[in-house]
Amino acid sequence: MAALVATAVGASVVAAAPASAQFPVGVGPVPITFHMRDENGKWFDSGLNLFGDQSLAVAEMPRLGTVGGLTTGGELTSLLNSDLGGALGNLVKNVAGQVPLLGSLGTELWKALNLDSTLSTIQSIGASNPQALPSATKAAGLLGQFAQALSTLPANQPVNLNSLPVGIDLQGALNDLAKFAIKGPPVTVNFIVDPNESSGIRDPMGLIAPQGAQGFPYENPAGAFFGERSIQLTEPGLYAFTDMVTPYMLGAVVVDDPLTIGLDFGKASQVNSRGLVVPTNSDIVNRLVNTFFNITNPNNWQQFKGDTENAFNPIQPPVPILEYDAAGNPVLIPNLDAYFDKKFSYPKTLSKGNQLPATPGVGEVWVDTEMEEWAGKNKVGSATKIDVTNWTVDRKIGAPSIDMNNPHNMWTDKDYKYLYQTEWFSDKVDVFDRQTGQFIRSTQVGHNPAHVMTEPGSDKLVIGINAGNEIVELAPGATNVLRKISVSPTGEVRHPHAHWTSADGKTVVTPNVLTNNASVIDMPTGTVKTEPTGQFPIATSMTPDSSKFYTADFLGESLTCVSLAGNACNSNGEKVHSKTIDLWSNYSPQDGPKSGAPFGGLTIQLPVSPDGKALLAANVLSQTVTVVDPKTDQIVKDLPCTGGCHGINFGAKKGGGYYAYVSNKFSNVMQVIDIDPNNDGNISDAKVAGQILLDPTSATKMDGSISGKAGYGGQGVLPIPLVYNGWAQQNQGTWRSQLTCQQLNPITPSACS
Repeated sequence: MAALVATAVGASVVAAAPASAQFPVGVGPVPITFHMRDENGKWFDSGLNLFGDQSLAVAEMPRLGTVGGLTTGGELTSLLNSDLGGALGNLVKNVAGQVPLLGSLGTELWKALNLDSTLSTIQSIGASNPQALPSATKAAGLLGQFAQALSTLPANQPVNLNSLPVGIDLQGALNDLAKFAIKGPPVTVNFIVDPNESSGIRDPMGLIAPQGAQGFPYENPAGAFFGERSIQLTEPGLYAFTDMVTPYMLGAVVVDDPLTIGLDFGKASQVNSRGLVVPTNSDIVNRLVNTFFNITNPNNWQQFKGDTENAFNPIQPPVPILEYDAAGNPVLIPNLDAYFDKKFSYPKTLSKGNQLPATPGVGEVWVDTEMEEWAGKNKVGSATKIDVTNWTVDRKIGAPSIDMNNPHNMWTDKDYKYLYQTEWFSDKVDVFDRQTGQFIRSTQVGHNPAHVMTEPGSDKLVIGINAGNEIVELAPGATNVLRKISVSPTGEVRHPHAHWTSADGKTVVTPNVLTNNASVIDMPTGTVKTEPTGQFPIATSMTPDSSKFYTADFLGESLTCVSLAGNACNSNGEKVHSKTIDLWSNYSPQDGPKSGAPFGGLTIQLPVSPDGKALLAANVLSQTVTVVDPKTDQIVKDLPCTGGCHGINFGAKKGGGYYAYVSNKFSNVMQVIDIDPNNDGNISDAKVAGQILLDPTSATKMDGSISGKAGYGGQGVLPIPLVYNGWAQQNQGTWRSQLTCQQLNPITPSACS
């Protein structure tokens, strides 16, 4: 075998092969373990740190007679090219701005394409079984010819292996060798949720798996937990996971077949969205993978600068990936980083962080900058106040004295004395003095409280218990729990997230991510009825007259309209009980979005404006805000947001009309949208009116110091004064005097005649 290897690639490549690949394997795979933690970028902590990402793990599918199990140490370094950073750094573009050829790597090309690992596998099979030696000799020779053929190609160009004669021959030879090294046991993945590492309970689920993988789509009907759960990965390919409580938390495993070229994504992926089964070389798979690395690697979060443009060039692992196209052809992506730079047009230019709207807003806007890191805190997150009369960052509450844990959403009382703040990764709602930022009290409500609103009139609080099965009603001031109402009359676990309260305070609607439905709760009686929605509904809103509500179907790639009384949703000019608004009508999962047409996906918050003119929906997948006309329930247009756009709420624009304030988890800015700039009732001219950097300034009042990720993690948004119907009428004193008559009476124009 030594002679065989030397003949194929030379002694230098033998030395580069992972040492562990030379040892026989007689045991099953070492398990992969994800620790689900609270810290930024460690939400699915695999124990590895690859190019700044700690949420990815790689395993080799065991083949008897070859190396198998979790890839660690030298093997991991080789397979993921983390030992080739310098050599691969110029593969995207050289100093002349041209994409270099793969041959520019010289002998390192073998390592960059994982051919050294494939060769080691060939070697081990030939050495362990004399009958396999002729096939191993042939495969090794073809491997050298294959490397020579690829050396003339650009680094960012996918290669259809069936278009290369040597590619077809090599695949045949590797298939022959597979007969001598049959598949072994599956790869085990453990999910550990330890109270010492995660204050909130978690609920991992499968997002992507190879077609035919047993036990997928993986979901757990029992709900969130502390403890440990395990699954088995039975097929080579890409597996991705999220947390059903906090779905931006992601983890992934690539199970690699050692007898293929590159890291295996599999022939087809089943995507836990609309029941999709697509070739792995499809737009949706590559788009989701790009999104994964931009979310899970904090180095890839968009960092805006206040008064200057700025380059954004996220780093994807510079590894070879084996995908398959719609015709079933194997497609090798020689370098994922170079390929994604081409496909997604990196680097991009980020605009100036501060682009102040010409017309001021009224009052203030609070944004939960949930990923800010503070000195003296173990947990992350703060509440950031923007004075929208002059567009300055006025205050930040990090609350180090209570180690406030991932503050997610806010509301206030009718007198604007308090700031009510949920701790999403904990079990508390905090109360702060809105003017001074001083902490007043915490009230324990249940696992992972997500959103909070008050009931107009009574001023009681309603909290959704995201990792539980109920809403909790608190006394004004959040002094104590008054009652708990289950959102599930049948007893199934539903995981309610972002609820909405009607203008009269009598109806609360919760989106139930675990059961693909919404609970409509009659607050006076506590009775509940259930309405079907799209897949994984994560947020709700209501029209100002409370005639209908909407859900953001995170994995359904849609919005659902549901009537609360008589038929109020619109479908082709008719009033119907419910309607699905398709965000993918201009999107092909195989080929991508239609140029210039609206496209959304992985949608989160979606409020309706106080006057009922517009619904705005924040899309993580497309980094857009979808503008919908509630009078027709049709999409009007898209507007841009930034990395991880998440929260939206409406506040008053000075002199009349409304601004929508848009938060972004993975950038440090907030957008300001004007839904009707000329106030003519036509929202086709809705536009982004400005953008605000959320970093503190020297004048920002703070109760501590930021140690990292300033301005990041934008989630909940709270404009004050409250201008939604039911709350707007409660404005008194100086707050009332700042609003126009129409803003005080958003759906009763006759009051201002």
